[in-house]
Amino acid sequence: MAHRLELRDIHKSFGEVQSLHDVNFRVEQNEVVGLLGDNGAGKSTLIKIITGYHQPDQGEMYFNGELVHDLTVPKARKLGVETVYQERALADQQTLWRNIFLGREIKNAMGFLDIKKMRDETHRLMVESMGFTSLAVTPDSVIKTFSGGEKQGVAITRALYFEADLIILDEPTMGLSLEETRKLLEFVRGIKAAGKAAVFIDHNVFHVYSVSDRVVVLDRGTVAGEFMTADITLDDLMEKMMRVAQTGSLD
Repeated sequence: MAHRLELRDIHKSFGEVQSLHDVNFRVEQNEVVGLLGDNGAGKSTLIKIITGYHQPDQGEMYFNGELVHDLTVPKARKLGVETVYQERALADQQTLWRNIFLGREIKNAMGFLDIKKMRDETHRLMVESMGFTSLAVTPDSVIKTFSGGEKQGVAITRALYFEADLIILDEPTMGLSLEETRKLLEFVRGIKAAGKAAVFIDHNVFHVYSVSDRVVVLDRGTVAGEFMTADITLDDLMEKMMRVAQTGSLD
């Protein structure tokens, strides 16, 4: 079976600054890949290439085995790529159901908004995907009353609802409490349980290790190493990360 995503020999420079050099990166069909690296390692640039914000200067990108040229944000979305940013890009003043269907509203046969169907679908998602059991939370609850972890859960659930096949999680635990982080990590596990794939970027090695099938370490724009989490302990991974930060190499 073809990889969900494969990047071959990716290069990207901004002026004289080379952000990525000869990067090979892949995500399987039902896999969570952790992406680790210090600031300036190239993580953000790599993600922006995958999501169509930047074009690589050199290299090839494949989705489900098909070569893709001139990837744009709309084209990436059509290919099933959705991003959940650390900023939690939700409309705080709007209700839960409006946020779920923001920009992709359900309409009836007459072309009018089918508010009842959107509310009903939101309630189903609340119970089945978001884990909201309190009667205090309804489809008409305003997003600004939600915790950070709950907002991230809404964003992930929205991506899954619209049949994203590859969800990019960009520093999703930033600013979350311990309990919110625990809930967020459960949402990430739910992505794999739904048969989808994810790339999980986070500074916290423990968080990445706990939910990832494989970890890729970037350093100074190149892939310094990759490890199956089943084959390496957390302590060994942390030791290798420190070695890369100090020397730029795993040797």
